[in-house]
Amino acid sequence: MENITEFTLFAPRNKGAALIGSFSDWKEIPMSKGEDGYFRTQIKLEDGVYQYKFRIQTKSPNFTPDEWIDVIDPKATDVNETEKYSRVRIQDGRPIVDTYLWQHDETPLPDNRELVIYEMHVADFTGDEVGSHKGGKYLGIIEKLDYLCELGINAIELMPVNEYPGDYNWGYKVRHFFATESSYGSTEDLKRLIDECHGRGIRVFMDGIYNHTDEECPLILIDRNYWYYEYKHYPEDPDNYWGPEFNYDNYDKNLNIKPAWEYISDVVEFWIKEYHIDGIRFDAVRQLANFEFFNWLTKQAKNHAAPKQFYNIAEHIPDTSTVVKPDGPLDACWHESFRYFIIPYICGQSFELEQLKQVLDPKQQGYAIATNAINYLATHDRERVLRELGNCGIFDTAAFQRAKLAATLLITAMGVPMLWMGEEFGEYQQKSEDVTKPQKITWSLLSAAQNHDLFEYYRKLIALRQQTPALQSDNIQFFYENADDKVLAYTRWDEQNSHVVIVANFSDQNLNQYKISDFPTAEYLRDWVGNREVESGEDGLVTDLPKYTAKIFVLQ
Repeated sequence: MENITEFTLFAPRNKGAALIGSFSDWKEIPMSKGEDGYFRTQIKLEDGVYQYKFRIQTKSPNFTPDEWIDVIDPKATDVNETEKYSRVRIQDGRPIVDTYLWQHDETPLPDNRELVIYEMHVADFTGDEVGSHKGGKYLGIIEKLDYLCELGINAIELMPVNEYPGDYNWGYKVRHFFATESSYGSTEDLKRLIDECHGRGIRVFMDGIYNHTDEECPLILIDRNYWYYEYKHYPEDPDNYWGPEFNYDNYDKNLNIKPAWEYISDVVEFWIKEYHIDGIRFDAVRQLANFEFFNWLTKQAKNHAAPKQFYNIAEHIPDTSTVVKPDGPLDACWHESFRYFIIPYICGQSFELEQLKQVLDPKQQGYAIATNAINYLATHDRERVLRELGNCGIFDTAAFQRAKLAATLLITAMGVPMLWMGEEFGEYQQKSEDVTKPQKITWSLLSAAQNHDLFEYYRKLIALRQQTPALQSDNIQFFYENADDKVLAYTRWDEQNSHVVIVANFSDQNLNQYKISDFPTAEYLRDWVGNREVESGEDGLVTDLPKYTAKIFVLQ
């Protein structure tokens, strides 16, 4: 049975447009333009899958004026980049993405305060260990969800999953905002991954690349200077120019809209409603530099996701508290300064107590609450901890010991911790310098004793955090410090009498029978690492502090 299907294309400054597709033997079907700037046509189609694209008189300056060109639909949910066409699936007379039925929408998901985030790249997270047909795909991640549950993480942050040219890329120059990367699997596979995560109590965040696009994004081909700044928007930082930048200042007075605002809002709404995502990590917030837009967009996102909680995360480097609530438009910011100072300290390159206290207590940097700051030791853009240590000539047992110190600080500092895939077992590959060359993590490392021991340490740390409200709170106090000995002690607590103390030795000396004055008193004090009861007296606590080690004490 045939039904009427409408095709639309928003191109308010273009003179003419036509629809061509497999349903017309690739012959032109005229489209009429309305006063709202949309070209439209309606055709009768039976249910099925069809290929199509638009033929339009371009307004882009790299073509002759009003030249007719073919473009992929800027809102296509499925594209063939090789053949340069869109696909549409018609069911009951309307376009659909697929027929996936969600199973776990009602499963409770963790609050932002409870989060431990795991950043991953779909293609590099898995390999042949999950089967050659699943390695590097959404299905491969599903195979590893039990591992992630064992580790204890309860949120994954996916590097971009938008369709990109070729079969491998980091995906940070988006060409198609509504289509998913076909080399990772089908749209159903991605939905199943998100659904399976939700069924295990794991939230799913995605990278949103809304500052810039690939040079062949359909919007550029249709009308470049309507959608993008005519010149670079961020000219004072040429090293951080990645492609044509959306013009969020452009106001179309004829239609009373800001077109870039509307388009990206549609993108965000689509991903929330179609893929049930739980948050977005907004890329290049510093370069986009439009807080008015972000304030509007993040409110839109939360409205679309309601009643489910939604987490809006800024990648703003260097980090700044101005981008987060209550004063800023987003909920959280990647806390780059945490990594920036912690890594040199564990490598023995420098040590400055006041800087250390600021990154462990981001309130000193203006962050109001714990969920405003996302702490990390490594990301896809930064070298891994063991690589940093190795670059300083620190290897083997000494390196793993310092990696544990860093892990302790990560999980016990105020803020939301985030791991870069493989960090938990000591992956040490150098950061990829080429976003088009695969670099799968080395799962075989887990069989090595020291790597497995590091994994177990992370697993126990994360479990402690999940079970201890004090480590999810906004409360942190430094009660002992000695710059000469490079020792710092701090306490975390909450209003329900959950109480944890961390004592860290950043020196290369074993401090035996070390006295920590003003140690909090408690009826019961347990050395978490040694799993034994200890006593503190009126004068404080006396304990052994091995070099580059942190001890955790649980108070009751």
